[in-house]
Amino acid sequence: MTFDEAFHELLGHEGGYSNHPDDPGGETMWGVTKRVAKAHGYYGEMSNLPVEFAKDIYKKSYWTPVRADEVVVPLRYSLFDAAVNSGPERAIKWLQEALGVEVDGEFGPNTMKHLQQASPYAVEARMIGLRLMFMTDLNNWRSFSRGWAKRIAKLLIDWQ
Repeated sequence: MTFDEAFHELLGHEGGYSNHPDDPGGETMWGVTKRVAKAHGYYGEMSNLPVEFAKDIYKKSYWTPVRADEVVVPLRYSLFDAAVNSGPERAIKWLQEALGVEVDGEFGPNTMKHLQQASPYAVEARMIGLRLMFMTDLNNWRSFSRGWAKRIAKLLIDWQ
């Protein structure tokens, strides 16, 4: 899966404009929060955020930090999606916990070495389980559980 393919898949989950009162991210467009958009130099109305601007943010802030281009394809999208949903550091921690290595949130050589030696499907299954358990403990689980559960289920259904 390329970044372009992953981004297209991601937009199916993140959708367009949102300003849900239970979302701590507040106002979002294409899943990009207003705070993140501003950090990347966008100061317009969130409902007008260009999709190409969002795509650039996703590449720089989520795809690249989790080294998605270097991760085996079966695990690539799940790691990227986790980074988008909960931040790259949290996604890397789930990966490290799934691998049974030191959990520090940094995707260094030790994490990569163990990932290259592991079964990607076993790592992905464990990582998805850890992610789901984390999400069920969030204060806004009640508001977003249906969408999040479908998002997690799709990762399992689309396993390749």
